Amino acid sequence: MPDIATSTLPNGLPLTRVALPGTRAVTVLVAFDAGARTERPEENGMAHFLEHLVFKGGEKYDDYRKVNETAERMGGSLNAYTSHDLVAFHITVRAEAAVEAVDLLTDFVGRPKIDQDELDRERGVVIQEIQRYKDQPSMVAEELIDVAAFGDHPLGRKVLGPEEHIASFTREAIVAFRSRRWAGERGGAFIVGNLDHVPANGAVDEAFGRFPALEAPEAYEPAPGDIEARVMVEERDTNQSHLRMSYRPSIDAGDPRERAALSVYSTLLGGSMGSRLFDEIREQRGLAYSVYSVEHAYADVPILQLSAGLESGKCPDAYARMNEIVDELRADGPREEEVERARSYTAGRRVLAFENTNAVARHAATQAVVHGEPIDPDAAIRQLDETTYDDVARVARGISEDFAVACVGPHSAEEFA
Repeated sequence: MPDIATSTLPNGLPLTRVALPGTRAVTVLVAFDAGARTERPEENGMAHFLEHLVFKGGEKYDDYRKVNETAERMGGSLNAYTSHDLVAFHITVRAEAAVEAVDLLTDFVGRPKIDQDELDRERGVVIQEIQRYKDQPSMVAEELIDVAAFGDHPLGRKVLGPEEHIASFTREAIVAFRSRRWAGERGGAFIVGNLDHVPANGAVDEAFGRFPALEAPEAYEPAPGDIEARVMVEERDTNQSHLRMSYRPSIDAGDPRERAALSVYSTLLGGSMGSRLFDEIREQRGLAYSVYSVEHAYADVPILQLSAGLESGKCPDAYARMNEIVDELRADGPREEEVERARSYTAGRRVLAFENTNAVARHAATQAVVHGEPIDPDAAIRQLDETTYDDVARVARGISEDFAVACVGPHSAEEFA
């Protein structure tokens, strides 16, 4: 079991140290419950835009060159991500550079300048990112399925936001969003990996004290109770189609054991080359070159998504058969041997992922900030190992009969009625 210790700093930010034996690396990550679902309607896209802007410099490393060059001198990998639930910043370095990495990350993330000139330049960059997504049909399908599944709810909004929002955001509005959402008690800081060079003399705590003490923000809008069976189609005159189908599992998103059972079910359904979707849709019928399922648990709602990339003429047959496979699992249950195989495969992937300090840090952020649960990588593996046939069969029976559909290709909504 890894050595895990958590303390809460005076600014309200929990700081967790996760010591992992046998690695030469360390990941420093800080995250806040300040993703796209926490934006007001007119702010959509602001969480992601702010993620970009903080990289332009803080007080000590006061421009983007100093940020980037300092990370490179450490041999570090520096990045960030924004989802509906989270915004997070992270750097992975060799263990000897841990203190320097903490100093860098807490400077530009904890006290960013958000310079007006840099803000204006970055607008164009983010708008280009949005336009690039529009040129990728698979990414358009990913955005469409959120709208189909959640409609006008914040979980249905694009994380990148619309271009007109990016063009209109003021510095004052962005600073106000950060002051409203980046509260320490709704966030977390994590140092994961080889901690031999992380001192216990308070220097690290002092660095994370650069984040201001802020009042806790209002709660985000709860997810809708039921999925709406919307169909969203973006017609494109192409030979290839990108299909997405979103179902609502009847599990408790706040129960890690039920999330583990959903993961095993998703693997059995479409998460491996031995899965039902891959075997039948691709191998036996040749209907798709890419077909898979993924599960995800937001803070308060789980989803199951089926995806396929395929020749447009085969899309109706693939769509019908993919839903039939979900129906068959709901009605008849899975086979015991496929549950055992999927359980072993899912747990094995988790073990291999956790060889990477960055993966453990991201898992820790999701556990602590999104779900408010204890951080224990071994427990996450154990929950998969202990998932039973009955657990997975119960998930299969509870997959919603209603589902949302999104497709990009030469189709009409009537084809998916």
